[in-house]
Amino acid sequence: MSIRAITFDFWFTLFREANGKPRQRTRAEALSRATGVPVEQAEPVLNEIAAHFRWYHLEHQKTLGPRDAVAMVAERFGLTFDSITADDLANAFAEAVLPYPPEPIEGALDAVRAAAARLPVGIISDTGMSPGRYLRRLLDRFGFTPYISASVFSDEVGVAKPQGLTFETCARALGVQPSELLHIGDTEQTDIIGARGLGSRAVLFAEGKFSAETAADYVLTSWREFPYLLEQLQDEMVLPS
Repeated sequence: MSIRAITFDFWFTLFREANGKPRQRTRAEALSRATGVPVEQAEPVLNEIAAHFRWYHLEHQKTLGPRDAVAMVAERFGLTFDSITADDLANAFAEAVLPYPPEPIEGALDAVRAAAARLPVGIISDTGMSPGRYLRRLLDRFGFTPYISASVFSDEVGVAKPQGLTFETCARALGVQPSELLHIGDTEQTDIIGARGLGSRAVLFAEGKFSAETAADYVLTSWREFPYLLEQLQDEMVLPS
């Protein structure tokens, strides 16, 4: 099957975590202002919620978001929020990624630029406390937007990778079949299994965590290797009609 588009995961593929602790502190401070719960009590609860988000994602292949976090906080502390307070707190949780963003992985922007010089490029990413609309703002802030033709985030489609709908939605936006994607991501259970399940080519971005046991077609240990992969696949790349 020809390759007619290239898609990238966001977290730990294009961006790595750089400000997780101050971001979580900001959320804890917002929770404290809204409820009076001391920051020292709020912060560990938010860390527990983040861990539950990760578990839920892998177990149910769906995304929890900031409003779910507000509901969990209310249950944990025995609180009741009116709709305005709940919305304000959810927005504070979501927006904390903007002043304390992740940082682009070395070579990631060059990789996306190189991919876009050959084929349409998309983003297929799961989210959590930081919704897709804010991750798009980070893609724009760090210079990725001009090279991206479509972006799909799990909070917007209602399911998370490896569910096929995430890949199908992006493929449709790019004007190709799901099997015509070359998808690059860092997580075996979501990126690789999801892409391979639809017949797409899959590339494991394994910076710092290479595993010999992968269903991926190709493995990259850094973005420095990406130009060589593009050259290897050049004859299989076809612009969408």
